[in-house]
Amino acid sequence: MSKVKKYRPNVAAVILSPKYPLCCEIFVANRSDFRDDVWQFPQGGIDEGENPRQALYRELLEEIGTKDVEILSEYPEWLSYDFPNKATKKRYPYDGQTQKYFLVKLKSDAKIELNTKIPEFKEYRFVARDELFDYVTHMKKPIYKKVLDFFQKEGFLS
Repeated sequence: MSKVKKYRPNVAAVILSPKYPLCCEIFVANRSDFRDDVWQFPQGGIDEGENPRQALYRELLEEIGTKDVEILSEYPEWLSYDFPNKATKKRYPYDGQTQKYFLVKLKSDAKIELNTKIPEFKEYRFVARDELFDYVTHMKKPIYKKVLDFFQKEGFLS
């Protein structure tokens, strides 16, 4: 009998620079809690009583110091992934996360501040889509590709 997996509800943000649509650059950040370079999109759990959009704004404020974004689109489904074996104990009782992805544009006057109350990232960059996968950690690549392909098909990414 196989164990039913338990996934933590989560939101994730694909953030476009304020230069969008003239220049399509995507935000990616290097986590501060890993020894290796682990680059990813901002993401975080949905608290009890929150809806995904409320969680998105809260997580952006907690992780990058701003919630000054405009939501452009939302991936229509929840996407799940399993935590790597070495992270399973740290993330107990969850086996992975199920995520709702949003495509957002950073407002022109927004200020990114990584030195938040509990810093999650140590550095960030805006990169072209074709450079993004040079940074992103391997376990995130399949979901990121699926999400970015959807936003491209919808006409948001070039």
